[in-house]
Amino acid sequence: MSNYVFTPLPQAAVPVRGGSQQYAVSRIFCVGRNYAAHAREMGFDPDREPPFYFNKTPIDLVSTGSTIAYPLGTQNYHYEMELVIAIGKPAFRVTPEQAQDCVWGYACGLDMTRRDLQIKSREMGRPWDFGKDFENAAVISPLVPASEIGHLSSGNIQLSVNGVIKQNADLKDLIWSVPEVVANLSEYYHLQPGDLIYTGTPEGVGPVKPGDQITGKIDGLGDIALTIGQPE
Repeated sequence: MSNYVFTPLPQAAVPVRGGSQQYAVSRIFCVGRNYAAHAREMGFDPDREPPFYFNKTPIDLVSTGSTIAYPLGTQNYHYEMELVIAIGKPAFRVTPEQAQDCVWGYACGLDMTRRDLQIKSREMGRPWDFGKDFENAAVISPLVPASEIGHLSSGNIQLSVNGVIKQNADLKDLIWSVPEVVANLSEYYHLQPGDLIYTGTPEGVGPVKPGDQITGKIDGLGDIALTIGQPE
């Protein structure tokens, strides 16, 4: 018998491809402007300065194939196709060489963004939470263990809206590679199994509206899909 005042929400988890296992999620980190062309389209100089991060909460997770309502409070709702890292070993102040061994697997992800709220917050010098951290803002495909596909350093990453390609790049275009991101983040956090890292999006981000069908893919990881429903 528990002493909780209210029944806790179920544990956030991501299925593992090809079986019944689930990866329990504790934290979600996201890398900002990690492709040079995307940094430029957002109005920034993509110098190789240290990466920066924002967070989403595990309650934001939604599985591929879902239909979600057009979110509250926005008139400019954007997709961002991303490679997602799943941590499988504790990582604290690791080198990039050590960091790769701490990656358990990978997935396709969509960092959904209320762009108008993000830009307004940025212009006022405020945190990005309203633009980035909201229900259904972290879409994810099943995880694929690195033991099955190896560690990803290149490969096509692509997104389409209603069958029209909008984003088309290669993972080798990441400003900060997967091991570099994990190593850098481990300078600030004790990374643990259960931590997901969305690694940034290529150029070509843009708005979607109710009724739109989003599909994406990354070589070796398969597909991700999302349907935008009517607002509540």
